Parts: sequence; structure tokens; C-alpha cells
Amino acid sequence: MGTLQEYRRFFAEFVVASSGSKDERLINAFAAVPREDYVGPGPWPVFVGSRYLHTVDADPRSIYQDVLVGLAVERKINNGQPSLHAHCIAAAGLKPGEFVTHVGAGTGYYSAVLATLVGPTGRVVALEVEADLAAKATENLRTFRHVQVQAANATNVPLPASDLIYVNAGATHPPPAWLDALNVGGRLIMPLTPNDGFGVMLKVTRAHASAYAATAICRVAFIPCVGARDDATSASLSSALRRQSLEEVRSLHRGTAPDATAWCVGHGWWLSSSPLAAL
Repeated sequence: MGTLQEYRRFFAEFVVASSGSKDERLINAFAAVPREDYVGPGPWPVFVGSRYLHTVDADPRSIYQDVLVGLAVERKINNGQPSLHAHCIAAAGLKPGEFVTHVGAGTGYYSAVLATLVGPTGRVVALEVEADLAAKATENLRTFRHVQVQAANATNVPLPASDLIYVNAGATHPPPAWLDALNVGGRLIMPLTPNDGFGVMLKVTRAHASAYAATAICRVAFIPCVGARDDATSASLSSALRRQSLEEVRSLHRGTAPDATAWCVGHGWWLSSSPLAAL
């Protein structure tokens, strides 16, 4: 049997390759963060469809697979699928020294991956609405001096100016304060999800003060983001997802009337199939 470090390295290479990335920095970040330190003691509940199965023992090798591990099973809160997060973090294109706001940090595992990528010259603010999980994240991330954990709802507190806002809870819309918090060149990566069914992982890039490029990364399902849900917008999003391709998403607009290129229309914002350069 291989060593735990060998399992962790294989896991890192596997999930990053599964995401379609060859980013050696991302592989090294996943290889450097011990997943077992963030998911509580084993045996571990692994989410499968609509239920949980427990690993056969407490050997950490059991969780170096592309699986969701339950953090609070009674609330259906999991440590998310590694290949999905590898795909989304790769899309963020993080650089050393950047400032990251992580919304829905759970117990801190992906916060640690993000912190490893930005390095000690960067900073990560990790927000978690569930107080018990935030307390665990604070303990788990104590060795990262450039990470700050806050037990807070990201829709109720001002977000710091950020190069990346990485959201791990499903919203029907991008809250205006999140878009305002992006630095020019900053990226918002968030699950845009209707009330039922799968949504889309959306990447929004602030091109300049009032212009936002947008792309759809992949289909996703996430637990709801408290304070960022709206039934009318959910219906509009569901309709867009049924009628149109994710590949058509090109830009996001605020405070203007939607035109014929509108892909999805919300309150005060809309997604367009037209790229910024053509507007």
C-alpha cells in the first residue's frame, strides 16, 4: 500500500486532470492540503445521490477520491466534489499575492487550497454562515496567517475589495455588493441556481468600472445561499437554462434595459449572449 502522501499526490493529479487542467500550481496546492484535517474524524459519510454511505474505516486514504464528504449530514452540507472545485478554481486563474473572498467556506478545506495558491503575500477572507462550521474552519486554518475566518452571512456584510470572490452556495442572482467588491480584473465565480434542478457555475470578470464579461463554466447543484434567493429570478433562470446553451453567455449588465441578446434577466441585471467588444 502506498503512503498517505502518495495517495494525496495521486488524488491531486487526478482531480486536476479530471477538470481539464494541467496547472502544476493547482496540483501542488491540492497535494499540500490534507483533506482529512478538514472533514472531522473517520469513518466518513460520503454523499451518494440522496443518501450517505460510510467509509469502511478511518484510514484517510478512503477520502482521497473524487467524492463529497459529509460535514453536517443532517443539514446536507458537504465538503464538495474535488474535481468540480478544481475546475472552478482553475478557471479563476489565481496568482500569488491576490486577495480572495471565499463565501461558504464550510470547515475551510477549499479556503486552504485557495490560500496555498495565493501564498503568504496574498490574503483569503473566508465567510461561513453556519457558526459551528466557521468555528471549525477557524481552528483548521490556524496555521495560515494570511487567512481570516468570519462567521457571517456574505449577503449582510460588506465584502472587501477582491481579486476573486469564490462562492460555494447557490444564488439565483449576483448580489450587487458582490459585483461592487470586485477589483478591475477581479473575478466572481458563483453557482447561479434555480430553486429546482441544476444551475450553472458562472464566472463574471470586471473588465472596467461598469463592464463585466461573463462565461458559464459548467452545470452545478449547490445548497442555497441564504439571502441570495428570489423566486421570480429563479423562474427566469430556469427558463433560460431550458431554452438556451450555456456557451452563449458572454457578458453581464447592470442598470440597463435588456435587449435582444438577453440570455437571462433579473432585477437590475441581465446576462447577454453578446461579448463586451461587440457592444
